[in-house]
Amino acid sequence: MLTETRSATSRLTGRRARLGASVASAALLLSAVLTGCADSVKAGSGAIQASGSTTVAPVASDAAEALKSKGLNITVATQGGSAGGISQLGTGQIDIALSSKPLSDKDHKAYPGTELVTTQIGADAVGVIITKEVADGGVKGLSKAQVAGLFEGRITNWKEVGGPDLQVFVYDKEPGRGTREVLDKFIYGEGEPPAPPKSANYAVVGGNLETRNKLKSTRGSIAPLSTGFIDGHPDLVAVPLEGIAPTLANVASGEYAMTRPLYMITNGDPKGTVKQYVDYVLSPEGQKLLPKHGYLTREQMGL
Repeated sequence: MLTETRSATSRLTGRRARLGASVASAALLLSAVLTGCADSVKAGSGAIQASGSTTVAPVASDAAEALKSKGLNITVATQGGSAGGISQLGTGQIDIALSSKPLSDKDHKAYPGTELVTTQIGADAVGVIITKEVADGGVKGLSKAQVAGLFEGRITNWKEVGGPDLQVFVYDKEPGRGTREVLDKFIYGEGEPPAPPKSANYAVVGGNLETRNKLKSTRGSIAPLSTGFIDGHPDLVAVPLEGIAPTLANVASGEYAMTRPLYMITNGDPKGTVKQYVDYVLSPEGQKLLPKHGYLTREQMGL
């Protein structure tokens, strides 16, 4: 009986020892994890933060990746498009706003404590994008009046503009997006666009990738979208506007109406690592990133 008791006590002591060792190991592991997290936060505290336009973001991301080898830590986001980036810069949340629309007086007045300085890195064409089915069905071009009729919901079937007997589905960009502003300026000039149509065949989308996916998945759809985002997607077509196609030559000459500059915006002139980042995008090596995404370089735009 005493032998059995001693044996049980020995087993219990062994289990407690193993449990103590496990707890100690877990504590050491937790300590290491917490230390690693702290080091990670500390290491990332000097990161350059860039956010905004989904059009500028691919170039900004490629440049950020290229500069990793030079020790620069750059994060690129696309929260709220161009307007979102400008807002984040104006409130001190980021270092660089990515924008595919020029700054307005309203932008400057909204952030009087921020010196918004633009650096144009290239240019882009906004296309009125339709599906290949619609283009093959007879829509070879659109006038300004027809584009207005489509986006205002007054033209509801493609046969009304020479296309197939197919309902129109409009994907419009949310307010504040650079793409939307380019479209509005083309249609309305300096005038205010009307309220969106109340239609089941009208929806608002955000970034370029979302817009492209919606176009590809919806028959009879139309949307404003950077022409660079349909490269390699033969099922989508950038329709000529007023007889002018969005070719590189027509964009560079300014003959194609829906052309827009692409910007990096900073609070004051770029300095330090932010300047190093911007300068890289402006360099010959950095400018090679723009044609990769279907955009025009500064040289092509005569800058």
